[in-house]
Amino acid sequence: MREGFAMPFNKFAGAFALAAVVVAATPAMADDPNDPTMRSAAAKARDRAIIKRLNEEQLRYVQQRDAGYAKGWAAYRSAPRENARRQAAYEREMARWRHAVNMCESGRHEYCAR
Repeated sequence: MREGFAMPFNKFAGAFALAAVVVAATPAMADDPNDPTMRSAAAKARDRAIIKRLNEEQLRYVQQRDAGYAKGWAAYRSAPRENARRQAAYEREMARWRHAVNMCESGRHEYCAR
């Protein structure tokens, strides 16, 4: 039974390794100065236009993302008292919870319900 399992696995592993070697050995045509499809001025201009459009789209995305981040940070900074109050309330609640955990673990089961 063990041999029956190992044999197909070895064939699969060998086929996978062969496919990986073939793919890795295939030359990539991106940025290839000898690429036959990029010999004409029109093809190069199209390629430049596509790259420019993609770069501009990415720039717009990053600017919108960063504007959202800036808005969030501005809101956070504009309310330091509120943030301090929330942080203090959170820390008080965590202290209560830690106390309840310690009491529960020490045998005070009325604290375990929390």
